[in-house]
Amino acid sequence: MIVTGGASGIGLETVRALRKAGAEVAVATRKPTGDQLALDLSDLHSVRTFVASWTGPVHAIVANAGVMALPTRQVAANGWELQLATNFLGHFALITGLHENLRQAGDARVVMVSSGAQLRAPFDFDDPHFERRPYDPWVAYAQSKTADVLLAVGAARRWAGDGITANAFEPGYVHTNLQRHIDAATMRARGAMDEEGNLLMPPHFTTPEQGAATAVLLAASPLMDGVTGRFFSSANQEAEVVQGGPDATTGVATWSLNPSAADRLWHYALTATTTH
Repeated sequence: MIVTGGASGIGLETVRALRKAGAEVAVATRKPTGDQLALDLSDLHSVRTFVASWTGPVHAIVANAGVMALPTRQVAANGWELQLATNFLGHFALITGLHENLRQAGDARVVMVSSGAQLRAPFDFDDPHFERRPYDPWVAYAQSKTADVLLAVGAARRWAGDGITANAFEPGYVHTNLQRHIDAATMRARGAMDEEGNLLMPPHFTTPEQGAATAVLLAASPLMDGVTGRFFSSANQEAEVVQGGPDATTGVATWSLNPSAADRLWHYALTATTTH
């Protein structure tokens, strides 16, 4: 199994739980230590190097690594907006690059760590990298997480015959390094920080271990045999399909599961990741 971003936060707890269950887990991270493997998802050369070095079957990929709410527009070396590059396009290149290894496993699983933010914005096919529209850190994050769900839908539509299932989930509110770009005022408004800058655990937050539980369920539980193309909540339940928008607070947006959008995004990502 491969867990991206498995050196900290939810990824680390996912690795620990899978290893405790007896799985052999490779930790892919941007700054590896020890026996971890180097992988910078915003750098296609790094992704291709990782893919080329892998031998043998892959029974599961947990696409956990990500960045959130970069306050200003930043781009990868190839010009891609950094949140989309890291959260979606790099993972797409990794997962499609290892398709044959997943197929060899016979019963492989792809797990996309998305977010409730997918309720906030569909994928913008006209300007995905904010080259013309004003950059908004939360819209950029939201569309990247919508894209993660659509990747699962697209893989489910293409790879079921290869014995590969693909699902997405949102882990809920969890204190991890992912929040490092969020300003103190926003954290206080969420009830997650006091006036002195100390982190708080309001009732709607969960621990990293709780946040990882759904990842482990989708990656390893026999209860998920044959389940594919779905979106799950942090409560280990399939989420209700709802209309996305500013008033939506729970569930999965219709645009995140739209099969036509999934096919269009697959074509876009395949072209983008093979021509750069």
